[in-house]
Amino acid sequence: MTFETVRLGDVVLFNPRESIKKGVIAKKIDMSVLQPFTRDVPSYELLEYKGGTKFRNGDTIMARITPCLENGKTAKVNVLGDNEVGFGSTEYIVFRAINGISDEDFVYYLVCSPIVREPAIKSMVGSSGRQRVQTDVLQNLEINLPDLETQQIIGSVLRSIDDRISLNTA
Repeated sequence: MTFETVRLGDVVLFNPRESIKKGVIAKKIDMSVLQPFTRDVPSYELLEYKGGTKFRNGDTIMARITPCLENGKTAKVNVLGDNEVGFGSTEYIVFRAINGISDEDFVYYLVCSPIVREPAIKSMVGSSGRQRVQTDVLQNLEINLPDLETQQIIGSVLRSIDDRISLNTA
């Protein structure tokens, strides 16, 4: 197992560009439905797209506004179809694994960990009650990244635990 010190922005895409035409009905994941420190998205609405952050299955969405970030509102998008783009709050940061470099499950658990959460919370700026994460702080965050095979093993083990939790709480 080898680790390399890398900038998070070099191994994960931040807010990758996606397209939904205005007026199209799409799945919206509202901030209010995310459960603290819970991987799965519990529900969505079909709404007309008028704006917001866009994402695909496998992406990790993390609240970038207080108090939602501190409360652990982070999820791995899992409610969309193949090639379907969904949307949600402009107060999300979207993290997408880069094929051949990072594993989507590992990225989710990394974003949930203190390695990413603590610098995110410390980087918040703005008036009290409306503070937001400075995305560039996270993009420039140095992390020790294991090789892809190790990421996949770690992600798989943690995913299987979350899968079991989901089965037992359904």
